This record gives sequence, structure tokens and C-alpha cells, in this order.
Amino acid sequence: MMNAQSHNWLSTILIIVGVAWIVISRPPDMNPTVPVPQPGFVAPAIVLPQLDGQTLSLSELQGQVVIVNFWASWCGPCRAEMPMLEQLYQAERRRGLTVLAVNSTVQDNPADVSNMQRDFGLSFPIVLDYDGSVGNRYGVRMLPTTFIIDRKGVVRRVLFGGPLSEANLRNVIEPLLAETE
Repeated sequence: MMNAQSHNWLSTILIIVGVAWIVISRPPDMNPTVPVPQPGFVAPAIVLPQLDGQTLSLSELQGQVVIVNFWASWCGPCRAEMPMLEQLYQAERRRGLTVLAVNSTVQDNPADVSNMQRDFGLSFPIVLDYDGSVGNRYGVRMLPTTFIIDRKGVVRRVLFGGPLSEANLRNVIEPLLAETE
């Protein structure tokens, strides 16, 4: 049987362990005061290296409709939608569409990304999110996650999961491509 002093000691230890667990299990780099981008929000900055080491910034793509696709080479739905994204990019880039593929490199490796780019014939820009900070800033919790950004840099739609349907994606981007700056 536990006396009162032992009970208090055990309660104190359990509270300390519980608080420590909450602090330790908190997702890294998440700032609860910064909202996850939603339709109508200005898209957060993306400045990441490409496979060739050159840095690419989302701000360089302003004036275009941008499909920002968070993905990984091991993700089945991501792999399934890549050929459609390439086809859509090729068909609509003259109208101002681009695809920015943000690889979740914190969960992947650049060699696999490079192999996939080659094997799938991907010509749109691919950037590497080595530490997951951009994925965290965008609130990405599953792959693939896709953000549709208009010519002014505003998030217009967020699509979770995949593979994406070309018809559904066209329904989202067509009005945006028709808009002028």
C-alpha cells in the first residue's frame, strides 16, 4: 500500500513525464501563430536547390499559374500522377502554367529523385526540401499535396492525396490561365 508521500512523488513524476512527452512529440519547426496557407492566402516563400544545385524561388515564377506539388519518389500516388503533370505542363506552359515539384527530400534521397526525373522524362522544375522546412511551412501532412497558385502568388486551391485527375486539375487551372495579371 502506498503512503501519501509516495503517492505525491509518483504523481509528480507522472506529470513531469507527461509534460516532457508533449514537448518532445511536438512537430519540429511548427509555429502555431503562422497559419497554414489556404485558398486566398499569399503563398509562402519557397527558395530551394534544384538537382543541379541552382536555387529556384517561387517568386521567380510570379506571373504564371503554378502547380506546387509536394511529393517523394517512394510515394505510389506521387509516381502515378507525375506523367499527367508532365503532360499538362507541356500542353499549357505557353499559356503560363508551370509545375514546381517540391521533393520531400527529408524522407527521400536526391539520387532516387534524379532517377525518377530521368525515367519519367520530367522537364518541369524539381526542388529539394532537405530539412522539410518548406513542407512544414505549407502544412504538408501527406504526400502528395498540391497547391494551385494564381499569377499573383495567391493560393487558389489545395488538393490532398492523389493521384490527381487531369480533368479535375484542368477544371481548377483553366479559369486561372484565362485570367490576366
